[in-house]
Amino acid sequence: MRDYQKLEVWKKAHLMVLFVYSYILPLFPLSEKYDLHSQVKRAAYSVPLNIVEGAGRNFDMDFARFLDMALGSCHEAEYACLLAKDLKYLGDEKYLEINSKTNEVKAMLIGLLKRLRT
Repeated sequence: MRDYQKLEVWKKAHLMVLFVYSYILPLFPLSEKYDLHSQVKRAAYSVPLNIVEGAGRNFDMDFARFLDMALGSCHEAEYACLLAKDLKYLGDEKYLEINSKTNEVKAMLIGLLKRLRT
């Protein structure tokens, strides 16, 4: 078992979620409250939640499986934000900020997965 709070990837994913809640979701129209708004929120917080759940497992193989799910959620959040930008809910600046954060988390997840699998 690992202390998830010591994992840099979890720290970055947590900051990404805080950014989504503070700076991305408030820009969505009320008409998206139960649709894209909800999907972005769930995809974003799924990333650190999967890291946490995997960190609680005893074997690297189990941990890697949850990191794979976190990576999938990160891709989902990335696309949902692209869609929000194309629908004009997000401006270019906020989109570039969240895209940068998701890409950083994705790169860290991929790096950690490579280490676990070698």
